[in-house]
Amino acid sequence: MRIAVIGGGPGGLYFSALVRQLDPGHEITVWERNAPDETFGFGVVLSDQALSGIERADPAVLSEMRPMLAHWDDIDVHYRGTTFTAGGNGFAAMSRAGLLLALQRRCAQLGIPVRHGSEATDVDALAADHDVVVAADGANSLVRERYAETFRPTVRTGTCRYIWLGTDLELDSFTFHVLDTPGGAAQVHAYPDARHTSTLILELSESAWHAAGFATATPPRLAPGESDERSIGIIAELCKDILDGQKLYGNNSRWLRFPTVRCDTWSRGNVVLIGDAAHTAHFSIGSGTKLAMEDALALARNLCEQPHTEAALAAYEAERRPAIGSLQRAARASREWFENVDRYTHQDPQQFAVNLLTRSRRVSYAGLRRRDPGFTARAERWFADAAGGAVVGDTAGGEVCGEASPPMLQPFTLGRLELVNRVVVSPDSRVPAHDGVPGDLELVHLGGAALGGAGLVLTGPVAVSATGGAGPGRAGLCSGEQAAGWRRVVDFVHTHSPARIGVRLGHYGPDGPAEALGELRRAFADAARRAAGAGPGAPDAAGFDLLELDCTHGSLGTSYGRLRHPLDVFDAVRAVWPDERPLGVRICPARWFPDGDGVDAVVRIANEFAARGATAVHVCAGPRADGDGCADPDSDAYADRIRNQAGGGSTFAVIASGSIRVSDVDTIVLAGRADLCVVDRPTMNSPWRFPRGTPDRATSQEWS
Repeated sequence: MRIAVIGGGPGGLYFSALVRQLDPGHEITVWERNAPDETFGFGVVLSDQALSGIERADPAVLSEMRPMLAHWDDIDVHYRGTTFTAGGNGFAAMSRAGLLLALQRRCAQLGIPVRHGSEATDVDALAADHDVVVAADGANSLVRERYAETFRPTVRTGTCRYIWLGTDLELDSFTFHVLDTPGGAAQVHAYPDARHTSTLILELSESAWHAAGFATATPPRLAPGESDERSIGIIAELCKDILDGQKLYGNNSRWLRFPTVRCDTWSRGNVVLIGDAAHTAHFSIGSGTKLAMEDALALARNLCEQPHTEAALAAYEAERRPAIGSLQRAARASREWFENVDRYTHQDPQQFAVNLLTRSRRVSYAGLRRRDPGFTARAERWFADAAGGAVVGDTAGGEVCGEASPPMLQPFTLGRLELVNRVVVSPDSRVPAHDGVPGDLELVHLGGAALGGAGLVLTGPVAVSATGGAGPGRAGLCSGEQAAGWRRVVDFVHTHSPARIGVRLGHYGPDGPAEALGELRRAFADAARRAAGAGPGAPDAAGFDLLELDCTHGSLGTSYGRLRHPLDVFDAVRAVWPDERPLGVRICPARWFPDGDGVDAVVRIANEFAARGATAVHVCAGPRADGDGCADPDSDAYADRIRNQAGGGSTFAVIASGSIRVSDVDTIVLAGRADLCVVDRPTMNSPWRFPRGTPDRATSQEWS
C-alpha cells in the first residue's frame, strides 16, 4: 500500500514504524510542518503496561526510549501541611523531545521519509493518490476540520486554565500539591521526566486565575513559540516552597483551557484519524501520547490483518472506540473533580487524599489496597476513628496499630438511629401483595436482605392510597390490615438481625386536581402514622425505624420549579412522624434534568428539604442522555455534589443509589461522596457479612 501520514508527532511516527515493520512492502511518507527539533511542552507519561505493549510491538523503539525514561511507583498528595503517599502505581515519563528523537531514529532505520517543514494542505489529492491517509495532526486537526461533515466532531472546553512548564526540580514520584490562593485552591501536577528535570503543570479555576493576577500579567498576544514569562514569574513565587530554589522555564508555555474532542466516526473513505485528532482525554488521567501510540498500534495491525482498507479502518475503530469511551468518561470525572476542587477543601487531609486518588472512578478502594496496603490501612484507621468504629489490635504510644474494618462496615448514626454499617439494601422487584397487604414474598425479600448483613433495609414503593399504587397488586399502607402485614416483616427484621428497616412512601398515580392536594397530604400523614404506629401494641403500628418520602415518581416526582407541593406533603408527614426517628426524602436528579444541567438546582432542593427537617437525602441516579454520549452518569456523582456542596454530612446524611456494586461502597464512603450506599443486587454471600477476624471470613477474602 501507499500510505500518507499527516503529522510527525509520536502517533504518526510510531504508526509509520509499526506498519513498515509488519510489512516492509508498504510505501510510507510522513508530512510534518515543524522542524525535527521543534516541539512544545515537556514530559509525556506512559504506564508500565503501555511500555510493555511498546516492547512487544517493536523492541527497537523501547530500546531507543529506555535510556531517557524516568520511573516512579509513588503518588504523593501534599495538602495543608500533610503528605500522603500511595505506592504500587508503576509509571514512567520522558521528555516529548526525547520521544520524538527516538521515533525519528526508528523511522530512519526503516527507511521511512519524514518531510519536516512540509504541511500537507491538499488532503483530497493525498487521498486520491494513496491507499490510506492517516491524520495524526493533533487536537487542532486540519483534516478533521476539512471533513467535519463526516467526522461530526464536538469540542468541549474545560473551565480551568492550565500552563505546562519545566523545572530543574528533581522528583522521584508523581506529585500533587493543592495550594490555597485568594481566589480558591490551585493544583500542581508534577512528575519527573528525566534524571534531573521534571514537568510542572499549574491548573486553577477562572476566579483563582484572576485573583492571582494572571489576567493582568498575561500579554494580549504571544508570538509563535513564545512563552508567557510574566506568568511564569508569578508561578515561581506561588510555588517557591515546592520548587526549593529551582528554576521554572517555558517552552511555548501559555495559559490554555483543555479541549475534550469527540468524533462520531474516525474515518472517511480512506482517510482515518488517530490520537488527538480523533479524541482527547484530560491530562490529569492520562497522556494523549499514550492514546495516540495505542491507536497507531491498532491501526497498523488491522491494516496488515484485514483483507481491504475499508475492513481495516472499521476494525480499528471497533477495537479502539470502547477503550477510548471508557477513558474519556473517567477523564471527564477527573477533570470535573479538579475544576471543582474547592468543593472538597473542607475534608480532612486523609479523606481528601483518598478522594483525589479515586476521583476518576477507575481507581477504587480495592485497587488502592492491592497497590499499597499500608496507605489504605492508615485511611481505614482514620475512618474508623472518625466513625467511632472498632479497630482490631493494640495501641502503642497513643497510636492505633491494629487493623480497622473496611469503611462500609463502620457504624453510622442516622439522626438518632444507630446503623451497624454503611450498606443499604432496597429490593425493588415489587413483589405482589394481595389487597396491598405484604405477604410471605415481602417477608422473604426484606428479611433475607436483613439476614444478609445490611445495616439498613428499605422497602420498595409503598402506596399511601388505593388510587396511588405502584402497580396492580402492589403493597400499600392505607389500612390497618396493611400496617399489620408490615408489622410482621418489621418484627422479623428486628428479631433476627441487627438491621434497621425503613419504608418508602409515595403516591404513584397521576396528578389529581388542585382541590385534591389536601386529600393527598392527609393520605400521606395517615400512612406515616401507620408506618410508625400510635404506640406499642397498637393494631395499626407497623413500627418502621425510618420513613422515606418518595419524590421520584407520580404526583411527588418533581423538579425545583414544582417543589411547593412535595414540601407541603413533607411538612404533613413531619408533623406526625416521631421526632426520634429519621425522616428522609428520595430524589432523582437525572429524571428531572435529563440534559444533566440541573446539579445546582438539585443542591437547592436538598437544602430545602433539610431546612424542613429531613434527616437524609437519598439520591437515586437514573439514565440520561448527556453530551458525553454516556447513557448513565456516575452513580454517586449527584450524591457527591449534594454531600460536599449542599451541606450533607454535617446537617443531613446522603444516601447514594443507582447501579452501585458492593465493591464500590468502600470507595464512596471513604472518599466522602456519600454516607450510605444502596447496593445493586446483593446476595447472601455479600462480603459485609464477614467482618475481619470472624471465622466465616475465609469464604470471602476478596472484598472487591
